[in-house]
Amino acid sequence: MKIHELTIRGLKELLASREISAVEATRAVLERIDAVEDKVRAFITITPELALEQAAAADGMLKAGQGGELCGIPLSIKDVLCTKGVRTTCGSRILEPFVPPYDATVVAGLRGGGAVFVGKAAMDEFAMGSTSETCAYGIPRNPWNPEYICGGSSGGSAAAVAAGEGLASLGSDTGGSIRQPASHCGVVGLKPTYGRVSRYGLVAFASSLDQVGPLTRDVADCALVMNAICGYDPKDSTSINRAVPDYTAALTEGLQGLTVGIPREYFAAGLDPEVEQAVLRGIDLLREAGAVTREISLPHTDYGVAVYYLVAPAEASSNLARYDGVKYGFRDSGKELAEMYRNTRSKGFGDEVKRRILIGTYALSSGYYDAYYKKASQVRTLIKEDFQKAFDLCDVIASPVSPTPAWRLGEKLDDPLSLYLSDILTLSANLAGIPGISVPCGFTRSGLPVGLQMQAAHFQEEQLLRAAYNLEQRLDIVGKKPQI
Repeated sequence: MKIHELTIRGLKELLASREISAVEATRAVLERIDAVEDKVRAFITITPELALEQAAAADGMLKAGQGGELCGIPLSIKDVLCTKGVRTTCGSRILEPFVPPYDATVVAGLRGGGAVFVGKAAMDEFAMGSTSETCAYGIPRNPWNPEYICGGSSGGSAAAVAAGEGLASLGSDTGGSIRQPASHCGVVGLKPTYGRVSRYGLVAFASSLDQVGPLTRDVADCALVMNAICGYDPKDSTSINRAVPDYTAALTEGLQGLTVGIPREYFAAGLDPEVEQAVLRGIDLLREAGAVTREISLPHTDYGVAVYYLVAPAEASSNLARYDGVKYGFRDSGKELAEMYRNTRSKGFGDEVKRRILIGTYALSSGYYDAYYKKASQVRTLIKEDFQKAFDLCDVIASPVSPTPAWRLGEKLDDPLSLYLSDILTLSANLAGIPGISVPCGFTRSGLPVGLQMQAAHFQEEQLLRAAYNLEQRLDIVGKKPQI
């Protein structure tokens, strides 16, 4: 038995029966990290001492019949979530020395429930990217082929789960940053409804779009993590005070009574034939499970990229203004205050972050606000209304996650427009605030994973998990693992 290949459920059973201790499981995962991390590079910071300390505490909780859903489970945390006493960099040099004095709400909940943190996962700088290549501390690789991207911005989280460097990971999704790397790495990734998971302690990129969510080996594990992280938080003004269901109860056999919408705009020119073939096969399996499909339209899809790349950079411009070398993080010297600001931000931020700050600042500037940010916000409302009308006709929407499989490292790094267009199928869910999930549905001829995306109306994560579970049960790919 290879402990690092277990699901959360499998390890929970062994922990409950005392066949294995949390300390033993954690040591096994840390040994796996030692064995493959030089190839995968999934982490910015690895925390073996903390992990073993938490594992020992988890064993005490389990012995006393206490602990949460993930008690004793080794997992990673995307380096955009604050972790008390553990460096949090957001993949940026400007936060290289920053050690938070507090935990993010989701981190505190997991810590209090006995979860084990093996490290902080690599990511695109400030979550701005689709490949994790903008990470200032090294580029994480795709475990299925280290010459290819693992996706972004939660690339390290997806790579760590796929490579067995932890049984799950917490990521964040602003325009597809959980679902897209999940698709490229062959794992399950879910972006919850905006407001379902607390954002307190999540370092902000675009505050009206960011959401925390899980990356896991399979759908049942995803439901378990959702049980652990969802809930109202008075520290987050956007948190929704709404009862949290038991998401594992949604994992029932059969999809009778479920209508799946197929958006014609998501199967347009430019979609890779192998991706299309794998996704259409997955939709056929949803029909086999009892679902009914119908074609729908999301007519403002073509405006999504333009809207997103005005709204998100504008919010980023505002949020990242705090990194000026005064209170925390990196500081460079200057003869006067303005020079210190300029030197700090010029050296501390990478090119992609600078690009988005400039775009956002321009869009918010006097004389341009109405033409750009205000107009984008109005079109965002139309995109949200498209989904509302679509969900009058169907329960979930099925589509590809990304127009293409993963590509080679460096292939698109100098072509930002091409990178931005790769998010075209995921970012609308963030603009509308609805939940979305990526489920592995096949592989290309070269052995790269392909994910199928499903989206649902606000707070309908149960519908997504039910559909995803039934798809997963009809595919013989969950047990396939990369040979690292």
